Amino acid sequence: MGSWPVVMILLCLMGLTCAEPINFNDCGSLSGKVTMVDIYPCAKQPCQLRRGDSYSVNVTFNSGVESQISTAVVHGIVIGIPIPFAIPVRDGCKSGIQCPIQKQQTYHYQTTLPVKKMYPANNLFCFSR
Repeated sequence: MGSWPVVMILLCLMGLTCAEPINFNDCGSLSGKVTMVDIYPCAKQPCQLRRGDSYSVNVTFNSGVESQISTAVVHGIVIGIPIPFAIPVRDGCKSGIQCPIQKQQTYHYQTTLPVKKMYPANNLFCFSR
């Protein structure tokens, strides 16, 4: 079992959210597969993440590797450049994932994503683990 982050999942959420599973584009998962993304609140698609609000995020994925740890990273794409965004808890093992991660198992990463007022408008968000 490796000591590197369990799943390098890049998930693009083109600023869209909803209370039901959202439409998303996988931006290049390396060691797992994102199967569903839920963001709450949002009544319909498409909707925008509003600056100054926080959103509950649940990313369901199947792991393609075994690992002792899981680390989440969120980037906003601004003018084509990935900019890291702070999230309250980066440790996936403290965000709904039971570690160690087992290969070919399904996991649910859960967090609250604050969209700070200082963030530029019209971002593309990428989540990685």
